Amino acid sequence: MDSSSASDWEPPLGSWASSAARRRNMQAIRSRDTTPERLIRRLVHAQGLRYRVAARPLPDLRRTADMVFRPVKLAVFIDGCYWHGCPEHYVRPKTNCGYWSDKVTRNVTRDRDTDERLRQAGWTVLRFWEHESPNDCALAIAATVSRLRDNRN
Repeated sequence: MDSSSASDWEPPLGSWASSAARRRNMQAIRSRDTTPERLIRRLVHAQGLRYRVAARPLPDLRRTADMVFRPVKLAVFIDGCYWHGCPEHYVRPKTNCGYWSDKVTRNVTRDRDTDERLRQAGWTVLRFWEHESPNDCALAIAATVSRLRDNRN
């Protein structure tokens, strides 16, 4: 193991992580358990529904849904406005805009691919934006679970 500490880290020349401060900032961004996710999960759980958190709906697909209801094949995603290109709130970055715009475009493309693969495998996919009402999201999730359970019986 390398004896240098994280504080000694320096980005390679030409790296988008142009400073140690920028790198720390990017590392602090959560990929799961965000505030919108936690609020929606709490409301769904309060309705008596149980689910898996940050789980792969399909074992052979290296992508995770924020909430997975396996018995009814429902995958729920709560997308961040910046990282997933929200049509209402996405703001093109002012620094290194080429890199970040490409990154968001790749995220959106991957999201559509994920949706399609899950649907082909018989899953229902729900996507919500982080700015949507947690109550409305939780109600939509509960209604979908109920409908899918009824269709199963």
